[in-house]
Amino acid sequence: MNNHNVKLKLDKLLESEIKPSEPGGSVLLKKGKDIIYLKNFGLANLETKERITEHTVFNTGSISKTFVSNGILILKERGFLSLNDSISIYFNDFRNKEIANKVKIKHLLSHTSGLPDNRRVNENIEFYLTAKDSENFAPLKLTDSLEFHPGEKFKYSNPAYNGLALIIEKTTKEKWQKFIIENIFKPSNMDNSKITDGAYPQKGVAHAYKFKNGQYIENDYGEVPTFAASGNSGVWSSVMDLANYEKSLNEQKFLSKELLKESRTIYKPKNWKDTINPRVGYSWFITPKIKSRYKMDMIYHTGEVGGFHSFYFYFPSKDVLFVGLFNKPLEKYWDIVNKSLDICHENNWFD
Repeated sequence: MNNHNVKLKLDKLLESEIKPSEPGGSVLLKKGKDIIYLKNFGLANLETKERITEHTVFNTGSISKTFVSNGILILKERGFLSLNDSISIYFNDFRNKEIANKVKIKHLLSHTSGLPDNRRVNENIEFYLTAKDSENFAPLKLTDSLEFHPGEKFKYSNPAYNGLALIIEKTTKEKWQKFIIENIFKPSNMDNSKITDGAYPQKGVAHAYKFKNGQYIENDYGEVPTFAASGNSGVWSSVMDLANYEKSLNEQKFLSKELLKESRTIYKPKNWKDTINPRVGYSWFITPKIKSRYKMDMIYHTGEVGGFHSFYFYFPSKDVLFVGLFNKPLEKYWDIVNKSLDICHENNWFD
């Protein structure tokens, strides 16, 4: 394992994409208890010239869904709900009651519900700029028919996670944000992390940007429809806090080993009919060893909202975590991710 070589090559790769005077990002690579690579690039705020650090908070986009999923699993473990519960138990105002009876919590968790995303975002941009979980989930209650029978296929759904956040609230009788803070953030020592419940965090936070007409334009809260939708993209965190999150998961600080394994095992319903094989557990995407270019299981989630981009990869057999948070668009996003992992693999870092 050549740590020095890995660092040099990762520096070269990332510095080719990020200039010191531009928006940038923070990248962490950890194996076991050791942080092997931790580097910050660029500015958190172009106006104040505040530099990005490993404690700078970014919007994590859809990585937020893993927190909602784990919140549901905590409630399952405590006996407050079952993953086989029909969502009609929690929402008695579906126009088509039969649909609500068919869809289970496990279908929302695994993006296999068949509920159509019938929000008319483009027609109601101003409304969806500040729409909350209940407002994002409400259109789904009006659906007359499913796109497929629950469990038959995969279709990624943002509002499904707004619904799951609401189920946490209906079960606990408190804001789901508070439940996650108390039951995940605090046990994990995620001291800088926040969850959107209105305006975005103001201190120590990266502002996100898009590049248009030769200049960077701010593109975070207030510029993107559904940005404030907490259940699907409301968690703000730093790379250090996300490292603590994974550490806490592995140490069973808030979730048992058995439930963690279930959440990170591909969910394949008996009635599966899709032409593609299932590849999702409960929120987590999973590439099994036999299909991985690195010959080991890979568990991951990515995020993108406004000008924020993020990735979170975990290799359980080697206890390797690779996390990146960025406040600028990366034209070669997946190319950077894949090349970074290839660098680690080629230098025997996964051995």
